[in-house]
Amino acid sequence: MNARTRTAMLLGALVAFTCSATLLAETPKPVAAGKATMTVTAIGKKDAAPPPVSKNDVQLTVNKERKQIAGWEKGEGLGLAILIDDSIDSSAASQWNDLKTFIMAQPANTAVAVAYASNSTAMIAQDFTTDHALAAKALRIPRGQLGIGSSPYLAVIDWLKRWPDTGNRRSLLLISSGIDTFRGAWGPFYPDVDTAVARAQRENVNLWSIYSPGFGHRSRSFALSNLGQNNLSKMTDETGGESYYLGTSAPVSFKPYLDELKLHLSNQYLLTFVGDGGAKGKFVRVHLKMEIPDVEFSHASNAFLPPSKE
Repeated sequence: MNARTRTAMLLGALVAFTCSATLLAETPKPVAAGKATMTVTAIGKKDAAPPPVSKNDVQLTVNKERKQIAGWEKGEGLGLAILIDDSIDSSAASQWNDLKTFIMAQPANTAVAVAYASNSTAMIAQDFTTDHALAAKALRIPRGQLGIGSSPYLAVIDWLKRWPDTGNRRSLLLISSGIDTFRGAWGPFYPDVDTAVARAQRENVNLWSIYSPGFGHRSRSFALSNLGQNNLSKMTDETGGESYYLGTSAPVSFKPYLDELKLHLSNQYLLTFVGDGGAKGKFVRVHLKMEIPDVEFSHASNAFLPPSKE
């Protein structure tokens, strides 16, 4: 082999190596899709206990596109937070026996916490515990002062930010008039409601509420009470929960609401699916269709896809 031939071969090999390196550099690294988890409540006809639901009974649509369900399992452990607005009338404490019964009836693997919404923060009276008697002892008479209420929605946000690891299934029950004395009569919705919703959807927390009138004559005006109820309904509807109220007066009894809530919490499923959450993660619109008659689903309107990993 002469020198000219050897040189040509070496140049060809160098070019081939360079092209291969360039192709390798340009080939994108595989991206691991993010996995979203959301809690779905199965509701039977006329609020009866629904039959078991399997993965094959459910159709998932994400942003109007059919999506495969990665996981579907019955929810077991639960973190249940009870947040009582300190601005509601102190007479609400007459309902505490039913609330104590509700707490004591929770399954052994349900961790319960109790806090009071005061000055727009969640003042924790009892942190999450599976000692339900201990949680029930944290109930006290609301102080019933207008200045204490501030914003129940800011208090919800405050507690969501500090929520410890209690597992994938989480619910927060807010007992409040829904009136925001901190922000004032913004209409038709208070500005912090959407923030509370987004935070709950991101953390997979179902928000529930029981309406209880606020302290004082001003809090009992129809316009303010109706505004508060509309905001509570928006917050709970968009996070997979429900609002309970009977007009704008104080409920005769919390028991029917708490019985229904207990039934809902015992018929929840954890749904997971994968998708591209991008570099920062994103919210996606979710819709579920049930193949079993006389059963419907309640779930958050959006799910959060965490950032995809390269």
